[in-house]
Formats: sequence, C-alpha cells, structure tokens
Amino acid sequence: MVVVKKEETVGERDEWCVTGGKHDPAVSPEEYTEDFLGFMASSPTTFHAIEHVGERLNNAGFCYLSERDSWKDRVSSGSRFFTTRNGTSLLAVVVGKDFKPGNGAAIIGAHIDALTTKVKPISIKEPKDGYAQIGIAPYAGALSRQWWDRDLGIAGRVIVRGDNGAVCSKLVHVPHPIATIPSLAPHFGAPADGPFNKETQMVPVMGLWGNEPEDPSEKEKNSPLYGKHNLRLLRTIAKYAGVSVEDMLQVELEMFDTQHGTMGGLDRDLIFCPRIDDKICSFAAINGMLESLDALTNSSTLNIVALYDNEEIGSLQKQGAQGNLLEGSIDRILCQFGSTDELKRLTFANSFFASFDVCHAVNPNFSELYLEHHKPKLNTGVGMYFDPNGHMTTDSVSSSIIEEVARRTNNKVQYFHIRNDSRSGGTIGPYISSKSGMRAVDLGIPQLSMHSIRATTGSKDVYLGVKFCKNFLETWNEIDMQFKVGGL
Repeated sequence: MVVVKKEETVGERDEWCVTGGKHDPAVSPEEYTEDFLGFMASSPTTFHAIEHVGERLNNAGFCYLSERDSWKDRVSSGSRFFTTRNGTSLLAVVVGKDFKPGNGAAIIGAHIDALTTKVKPISIKEPKDGYAQIGIAPYAGALSRQWWDRDLGIAGRVIVRGDNGAVCSKLVHVPHPIATIPSLAPHFGAPADGPFNKETQMVPVMGLWGNEPEDPSEKEKNSPLYGKHNLRLLRTIAKYAGVSVEDMLQVELEMFDTQHGTMGGLDRDLIFCPRIDDKICSFAAINGMLESLDALTNSSTLNIVALYDNEEIGSLQKQGAQGNLLEGSIDRILCQFGSTDELKRLTFANSFFASFDVCHAVNPNFSELYLEHHKPKLNTGVGMYFDPNGHMTTDSVSSSIIEEVARRTNNKVQYFHIRNDSRSGGTIGPYISSKSGMRAVDLGIPQLSMHSIRATTGSKDVYLGVKFCKNFLETWNEIDMQFKVGGL
C-alpha cells in the first residue's frame, strides 16, 4: 500500500485520516465532513479509494492478508486484518477475543464504486476538425446530460513490467483536468435538445491536434500500448505513474469530474460533492469500525466491513457482491478455528448483514413524487429502505433490531418506501442475504441528486453515518441475544 500524500488531499484533518486513531469525543460533525472531503479528493477512482482505506486500516494495526496466500496461523482470536480483491473490493475483519465457531458476525456492507466513465481498451481516435479526442464508455448511468462541460480528469491502474521481469500494478492520478465534453449551443435549435448519441456526440476533447509529440522512440514503438492510445496520453500517464511508456503492459483508466467536494449552504449545512454514492457509506462504515476497535476486539463475535465494487452494474463480477469475497473469507476464518460444516451454517444463521447504501433525501421541488411519511431529510439520521417486492431486505425483525440500536444509542432512523407508481432501485442486500441465509436490513445516508455527476448531502450526515455504524457494531450482539431468547 502507498501512503496517501498530504498534498493530494484537502484539509489538515487528512494527516489524522491515515493514522487509524480515534476521534476525540469533542470533535465536531464538521471535522468528520472535512475528513470525508479529504478522502474524496484523494480517491478519484475505486482503486484509489481502496488503497486509501487500506492505508487507514494499516495504521490502525490491521494486517493485510492476500487471498492468494495461506491464512493458516495468521487468523486467531483478537486479530484484525483485511483483504482485497482486484484492488477494488475490500473486507476488514476484527475477530473478537471470545469468538468461537457458531457465534455470529456483525457485518456492514457498502459499495465503493461510483458512476464514472471508463477509457476504452483502444481509445485512440483520428483527429477530427483539428481536435484530439479520446474514446470512453459509460459505467452504469454516466454520460448523462450532467457530464457536459465538466473538467474531466483521468486516473486508474497501470500494469507494469519491472526491471527484474516481475509484473505489478501502480496507481496513477494526473493532477489536472485533461478533457471536456463540449455541449452544443442552444443557437443550433432542436439538435441542442437531444437525445444525444453517447458514442458519437459525447466524446471528450483532450486538446488541439497539431501538438503532436516528436516521433516515438523505438522502445515506445515496442510498447504493448503503442497505437492503442494517443501517444501524448501514454506519456502523460507514464510520467505521473513514474514509469516508462515501454514498461506499461496495460491500463485501466477512468475519466471523472475533477471539481472537489465542499461544504456549502448559508450555514454550511450542506455538502456538494461528486461520487457520494456510495463512497460516503463506505467511509462511514470503515471509520465506524475504527472507532469501536476496543469493543470489537473484546467481543465474542466476528465484526466485518465489506466494501464491494460493481454494484452500479449488477454486482456480478468476482469483486462484486455476487462474488464470494465475504462468504469465502468467513469460511477461511472458521477453518482456522477448526469449524465443522454444522458450525459454519450456525455462524451464518446467527449473523446479521446491514446493507449500507445511500437513500433518497426528499427533494423539495418534487415533493409530490415521494411517498407521504417516507421522506428522509438531511442532517437527521440514516434512512431504512423498505420494498415488498424484494429489491430491499428489510423486514419486521431486521427493522426492529435496527430501531432498538437507534433507541439505545441516540440515533434517529428514517423510513423510505417508493410510491406504487414509481420504480425501486436495488442494493447489495438481497444478493448477500439470499445466498448466505443471513438476516439483513437495507440502510443508507440520505442524499439529493442520486446518479448525478455531483450530488448533495448534509454536512452532519458523515458524522451521523459514522456514529450509527460504530453504535451498530458495538450493540448488535447484545440486542440480538434478546431476539434469540424470544425465538426470532
């Protein structure tokens, strides 16, 4: 893991961010927000977000365990560790000192991917009307109207061959915008109103053609990427990755809005920020775990935070919620305790999964589109999703557990249910609960402008999210025992 550089973040709080230390009780909600905005500034892609989270965990005493190595003798009572998959999903675990197979796990799951655009595997384009352009593809609902006229940056992962022949990956983040997608002026009439062709009319402009570099070197010509991407782009990526063009075997790049998040509103009670969905819940879950380490270490349960990639496109990839990152890791942990199949099934039956994804805050300009009495507000508390058609996992038992957590810890829980004449979204909750058999609930931090290139939430909502996650992890088992005694 690479330490997050101070100059790549916003605010003095980020130095604390990577220490894994605890918040002082006197720390204000706004300082949680500043911490979150620093995380977002240093995390333009899912790769960078996972690296940042891994660094926080490292500094809090978590050890990294690769899925490709044996975990034998590396997991025991009281241990804390994390593992990653593809560099875009992460699982953080605290094993309680009194844990034994058959005891349950308290699990918070979020998705850490966001709507973005991906650079195509062959992105080079012939010059058109004197412009240099780049081929990109929308990831999930990106390339909507909100993507016009934005300052687009580029970042991602580079696969590199070293001097010794070993192949590794390096992250790269060009620190300035490199492109924009120019809108068509309204003077052109109906064509300016759309609909627009995402393949031919939403192509980023990287600059003017005519600034071609000097002829490629013989080494550059032998690069696996030569001819697939603009040579100026390859040289820029190589420069900021600290490698040579000829050493790059492959790139996995994204283009995104470079405008940093900020607090706003007359009383600075709002946050305006890109990629809130669902990095805000991922941030809250990890920091909730870090703030409850003493209690979790001294518990009798497994305590897990799972951050998944690919939720926005169906979670089907190995690093998505329909992969086996969580279930396979629990199997490997139980193996270290000599678990039987029966005890493994008992562990899952005694566990609880909190799916933590953003929910819709009420939009005052479209209030009539929300179900009455189910209109979450900002700076109030987490929302709980309900859906009778199975898009969410919340039921009477799981919602009762969450509401009891809230009552005991001074948290407020809001309700969200879609109107009968609207379409529900989905989360990772049903995927995890259906294949594992765990009880589950769907929760989220409220936000406005979901799936826009830039969204809004409350300046206290980061703090409220961290507080809820901390309180859930610390109190869930005691509450669950009361439900178990009652036969639930």
